[in-house]
This record gives sequence, C-alpha cells and structure tokens, in this order.
Amino acid sequence: MARRRPPGRPAQSPHTLAAGIDRDRDAVIAGLTLPWSSGVVEGHVDPIEMLKRQMFGRADFALLRKRVLLAE
Repeated sequence: MARRRPPGRPAQSPHTLAAGIDRDRDAVIAGLTLPWSSGVVEGHVDPIEMLKRQMFGRADFALLRKRVLLAE
C-alpha cells in the first residue's frame, strides 16, 4: 500500500531524497551491510502505534494498555 502525502504538502524532489541519503550515509551503509535488522521489533511496534493513533484523545493509559494486551 503506497503512502499518501498530506493534502497541501508538496511532493519531495529526487534531489531532496538524495540529499537525505547523503546526509545519513553512515546509517544507510550500516543498514545495507550489517547482518541484523530491526524488522522483528517494527513488526510488533506497528500494531501498537495503530492502536495509539485510534485512541488519541479518547481514553486514558489504562484502556490503551488493555487494548494492547488484548491485541497480542
């Protein structure tokens, strides 16, 4: 599923992308060459982030905790 940019926000140019990659060159090289990954952690964090977004401003931490524990 492709990400959509927020309305009113201009699309980034390839030059902006290239500048960001160049600025983070060490991190990019490490991500492409090191044998470990944070993929497993991200797989567990993403559903929790979705729950947090759904509940923003609606309930307190106790209810969020219950929903996170029931979702697993």
